[in-house]
Amino acid sequence: MQLTMEPLDEMLESARVMDRAGMDTIWLAEAYPWWRKHGMEARSSTVTSALIARATERITVGWGIISPFTRHPVQAAMDARVVQEAAGPGRFLLGFGTSKIFLNNARMQTRKTLGPMRDAVAIVRGVLGGQEFQYEGEAWSADVPALQDEAHTPREVPPVYVAATAPKMQALSGEIADGCLTPSITTPAFVGYTRENVKADIDIGCTVVASIGADRDEGRDGAREIAGMYLANKFQNIQGAADTLLELAGIEMEELKPIAEAMEQGGRLAAKEQISDDLLYRCKPIAGTAEDCIAAIEEYRDAGCTHVMLELWGDNRHRQIELFGEQVLPEFR
Repeated sequence: MQLTMEPLDEMLESARVMDRAGMDTIWLAEAYPWWRKHGMEARSSTVTSALIARATERITVGWGIISPFTRHPVQAAMDARVVQEAAGPGRFLLGFGTSKIFLNNARMQTRKTLGPMRDAVAIVRGVLGGQEFQYEGEAWSADVPALQDEAHTPREVPPVYVAATAPKMQALSGEIADGCLTPSITTPAFVGYTRENVKADIDIGCTVVASIGADRDEGRDGAREIAGMYLANKFQNIQGAADTLLELAGIEMEELKPIAEAMEQGGRLAAKEQISDDLLYRCKPIAGTAEDCIAAIEEYRDAGCTHVMLELWGDNRHRQIELFGEQVLPEFR
C-alpha cells in the first residue's frame, strides 16, 4: 500500500523495491488534500499508477482507491486504459471507494453512495469491455460507441474492487465487484464482520498497519507511527463511519482525542508518542520481527482475509520491504 502523498521519485523507487522483493501488488491509496496540514502533498493515483507501471517489471498496480465522485466513470475507464497500456496484460486492478474526506475537501459531500457506486462499476466495466455501451444510472449515465477492430488498445476488463466500511456497501461489493477492500486499522474481527456482510466468494483485501525489524520494538516503531496518523484521521474526519471498525478493535473514540490533538499540534511523530503498547496491540498490526509478522498474517488469513495490504511505514522502508520479501513472503508461497 502506497499513499500518494510522497514525492514522485520516492514512490517510484519504493515500487521498484517492491517489484524486486516479490510483492504481488502495489495498491495506490489516493491521498486527499487534508494531508497538507501535516507537511505532505496529495498526488493523483491515476497518473502515478501509469508511471509506476512503466517503472516496474512484474508487480501488479492497483487503484486502492480512487473516488468515483471525483472522475466520471467514463473518464476513469480512459485513465484505466492508460495504466493497462503502461503495465501490460494482467497487471492492473481497479478500485473505487467513496472517500468521504476527499469529498469534504472538494465540497462534494453526498449522502447517496450505493447508487453512484453501482453506476460507476457498471459504466467502467461497460466502457472497458469495448462493445457499444449505453447506460442510464441514478448518478451517472454513458453512451459510448464500440471499439473498432483496428484500434490499437488493450481490451481487458480488469478486476474491479469496491472499498467498503459500512455493511450496505460491503454487501454491494459482494453483489457487483471482484473484491472488497477494507479501511486502515482493519483487525481480524473486522475481517470476519466484512465476510458476513459480503456474502460472496470474492477477494477480501485488508488494509493493515505494518512494519518490520530485527527486534520487536524496532519492528513495531513504524506501525506505531502510521497507527497514530490514521487514528487521528478517524477522530478528526470520519467519526460515525468508523464506529464499528473501532468497536471491533476495542477502541473508544474518546481514546483518540489526545492522539488527534497531538497530530494537530506536533505532527505525526507527536501522535506516535500517544500510541501506547496496549492501543497498538488492539490495532492488530502486522509488525515486529519476521516471526511476529508471519503469525499476524496467519491470524488475518484465518479470519477470512485473502489479500493482505501492508500499510508499511517507518524508517528505512526499502529495507523493511526487502525483509518482508526475504523472511515473510516465503512462508506464504
